Order: sequence, then structure tokens, then C-alpha cells
Amino acid sequence: MVDVVKNERPTNTIKQLHQEGQSVWLDDISRQMLQAGELKRQVEEIGIRGVTSNPTIFQKAIAGGDAYDDEIKRLLDAGTNASDIFESLAVADIRQACDVLRPLYDQSEGGDGFVSLEVSP
Repeated sequence: MVDVVKNERPTNTIKQLHQEGQSVWLDDISRQMLQAGELKRQVEEIGIRGVTSNPTIFQKAIAGGDAYDDEIKRLLDAGTNASDIFESLAVADIRQACDVLRPLYDQSEGGDGFVSLEVSP
């Protein structure tokens, strides 16, 4: 009898890239994605290793549904200006994404599991 050793490689291209030392980040974030567990699914099943975002992505997320409406209303009622409202919404989502990615950060000893936000210079 001959034992055959197979080189087990994931069929998922993103996971294959990770085996080759590459970390694929998702260039998208939204409260809807976070609340629905979509980011967690992409991290666990697909192999996403981090998240990056920018003001345009947040603008699309805010305009694309009602997930932010109550918080925006509360901040407007408190007299918060538009820039500070944006920062508050973005920071809340970034923190939640960091919570999702924390196990990956710990497992990779800080090599992966980051969330970035493009800001003005």
C-alpha cells in the first residue's frame, strides 16, 4: 500500500494568498454590514485580514440605509456639527469592526486584524 500525501491548499483564493504571506483587506464598512454579521463572516469564512475605509465609503453607507438615522438625529438635536457627527459615526463603526477583528489580531500577534480610516492631512 502506498500512502499519498496531498498538499492541502484551500480552494478559497483569499486564504491561498494568506498562505503565501499576503493579507487581503476589505475596502468597505457599514453599520449594516457590522450589525448583520457580514464582516465577521468575511473574516471567518473568506479570510479577510483587515478593513480599510474612507469618507466616501462612509458617505455611501450613511446614505444607503437607515442604520445611522437615530444616532444622527440624536447628535443633531444635541447641536453637533456635521464634521463631528461624521467622526462620531465613523469611530463607532471602526470600534465595532476592531472588536470583530480582535481575535485575528491576537492570533496573528499583531500582524493582522487592523482597521484603517483615511483622514484629511
